[in-house]
Amino acid sequence: MRNILKGLVLFAAIVLGSTALAAPQLGRDYTLLNPAQPTATKKIEVLEFFFYECGHCFHLHPYLAQWEKTMPADVAITFVPTMFRVSTEPLARTYFALESMGKIKQMDDALYQAIHVKQMGLYDLDSIGAFVSRNGVDRKKFAANYQSYTVDRKVIHAKQMLRSYAIDGTPTLIVDGKYKITGLQPADTIRVLNEVIEMARKARPAENKAKDKH
Repeated sequence: MRNILKGLVLFAAIVLGSTALAAPQLGRDYTLLNPAQPTATKKIEVLEFFFYECGHCFHLHPYLAQWEKTMPADVAITFVPTMFRVSTEPLARTYFALESMGKIKQMDDALYQAIHVKQMGLYDLDSIGAFVSRNGVDRKKFAANYQSYTVDRKVIHAKQMLRSYAIDGTPTLIVDGKYKITGLQPADTIRVLNEVIEMARKARPAENKAKDKH
């Protein structure tokens, strides 16, 4: 009887292990965009659609930030703040303003912490400007960037991307313009992201050959 139990335990361990290492499944771990979207880089493009008030984005953020530090050399990541409602536009503008100032890495964690841990109300230029100023960002320069034509254009483009990529929730990752990852726990998101990147990498030679024939 003891040997039978040991055998069952071993079998369960093998099954669970093989499941954990199994390739990501279409429809469960990721879906395909239809139509696929053009990418902005020759590298394998990863887009994260997020917004700072999203609790799931807050939980994924440290995982994705750590992944970004060691991501493969042939991969590029871009973050796209989403605006599902008018009240989320100020924080999207904040992202683009800080990005244009080279301050986004300095402020990313602080913004998430302020909203989700400290429960701060960051909802307009005044409240956000005061907050970034307390964290070492020049308030006048921030306000100028926040209200700039460049940020206006980026906001418009982000809204267009939201429609083109059929984004209906956050966080959502898009890999190479066609693989969509959403609705997973943070650790699973990173696992599937790595596996889908490998899928995209393997698919590229075949796609290039097909283009050469035309």
